[in-house]
Amino acid sequence: MLKIEDLTVKIEDRNILDSFNININNGEVHAIMGPNGTGKSTLSKVIMGSSDYEVLSGKIIFNDEDITKLEVDERSRKGIFLSMQNPISIEGVTNSEFLRTALNARSEETIRLFDFIKTVESSIKDLDIKNDIIHKSINDGSSGGERKKNEVLQIKVLKPSFIILDEVDSGLDVDSLRIVSENINKYKEENKDTSILIITHYPRILEYIKPDYVHMMVGGKIVKTGNYDFAFDIEKNGYNEVVSE
Repeated sequence: MLKIEDLTVKIEDRNILDSFNININNGEVHAIMGPNGTGKSTLSKVIMGSSDYEVLSGKIIFNDEDITKLEVDERSRKGIFLSMQNPISIEGVTNSEFLRTALNARSEETIRLFDFIKTVESSIKDLDIKNDIIHKSINDGSSGGERKKNEVLQIKVLKPSFIILDEVDSGLDVDSLRIVSENINKYKEENKDTSILIITHYPRILEYIKPDYVHMMVGGKIVKTGNYDFAFDIEKNGYNEVVSE
């Protein structure tokens, strides 16, 4: 589904990604761990098409199409979704307006209001969110946990085929982490070809959303890859010791 080839990216005068490579097939879950400042969040934003970064070389291939130069909205229409590390609030735009506009932009036919309401109500119930959230401005006055649940609400309604979770576990208490993870797993079970890229510092989220592969990222590139257990090796031994091995 996603193939990144020798991607080098800079912001201002500093290279963040350095000949970065990864290949994620349909239905796979990959996790990336690494120290602060190594380029994990940069990777998520570059996949999504952020204009803050300059791609110096390399390609991003999505479903056999080179999307390296596509705009953010074009990538979204193709099924890529980024759950942000720090979701912003947007005053004056309600969740309902945002979701219906996004759905209609991605669909060849206008979404029926009844179908939209039914999907939203079911998703809100699954996520244990207050019903009035749909009529509020996006994340206005919301806690960190509520913002992360709102990101998952967007996933459940917009139905992307490739999901990037950038530290979705940050700001979540134990109960919220369980609810968020259960909903992502349920979505994955219902949409088996969906691929997920999890960016995290800690293996806690991986106990809920189990990855097929765990990559360690240092200096803007993947330096080592392992299975699910590799995440706990990193937590136990630290990045420096794993790199030296």
